[in-house]
Amino acid sequence: MAAVFAGALLLTGCRTSQTCKRQNQETMATTLNLTQEWDKKFPKSDKVEHTKVTFRNRYGLTLAADLYKPAGATGKLAAVAVSGPFGAVKEQVSGLYAQTLAENGYLTIAFDPSYTGESAGEPRYVASPDINTEDFSAAVDYLFSRDDVDTARVGVLGICGWGGIAIQAAINDPRIKATVASTMYDMTRVSANGYYDGENTAAARNAKRAALAAQRTEDYRNGAYQRAGGVIDPLPDDAPQFVKDYYDYYKTPRGYHSRSLNSNEGWNTTSVLPFLNFKFFEYAGELENAVLIVHGEKAHSRYFGEAAYQLLKGDNKELYIVPGASHTDLYDGGENQAIPWAKIVEFFNKNLR
Repeated sequence: MAAVFAGALLLTGCRTSQTCKRQNQETMATTLNLTQEWDKKFPKSDKVEHTKVTFRNRYGLTLAADLYKPAGATGKLAAVAVSGPFGAVKEQVSGLYAQTLAENGYLTIAFDPSYTGESAGEPRYVASPDINTEDFSAAVDYLFSRDDVDTARVGVLGICGWGGIAIQAAINDPRIKATVASTMYDMTRVSANGYYDGENTAAARNAKRAALAAQRTEDYRNGAYQRAGGVIDPLPDDAPQFVKDYYDYYKTPRGYHSRSLNSNEGWNTTSVLPFLNFKFFEYAGELENAVLIVHGEKAHSRYFGEAAYQLLKGDNKELYIVPGASHTDLYDGGENQAIPWAKIVEFFNKNLR
């Protein structure tokens, strides 16, 4: 295999590593239409410097990110890549987490996953357990390429569905020295089993597969993808409390954003297909680097984090429960400012020394 790669390198016509690097960068360059105005759901901090950046994943997709750096910082810094929630954009929750970590001394990026937000990918609004896990490692690739990043001190932070994806990425990528999963979902489990595993039967999964296969046929015939719908609107009076909480964030000025799938028409319906047959955390016991799982005491999603925590091994894994907090309280703090910033910063300070 090494000989095959060496031959491929020669065929490119590269004669020096710098020439190869420049040619690769030119080949990989993709122009994205990046919004330059501050259109985020949180105020801009005067303690950090903000710029827009792009990077490329292993599938050839260019991802858009906001980079936050402590104002006036010099030298090599510890760095953290942030994404989530599932169906959100970097102008919402992940940007708040990234900016706050930058206020505490970290160089951070909050990125839009492939096929969403300002990132590339056609057709739009597609999710993938493989490609989205790759997105985190691609973010690490980018951070490793920067002269102002200490590559021995790089971590990731995922929120909601991206919390589970962050842990999955860390299992596969030992460059990730510390991982925080905040108010996490296991998207493979909820897709295959339903909430609280209420649909965990072969018959239920086969019914989903049949419906999704039929939708694929219709999409192909129509030349367009049916959208699954974002957070339900109008909100039924009998909606579960966690659905009301989602509405309160995504459908009100508190968190609504025009590029957010959860605020609008949602993912393509057939995006759920690969999650039915994919299982996160199969090798969670082999993850050696540090993990902090943070959940609200009252979060409907708490069981995902508790189950993932039970699979992790070693004394550098921690489950932290925030008293009285719901799932979405850890999006922006909620009325009680429930995000445990001090705990998260302490964890990264300890494990990204």
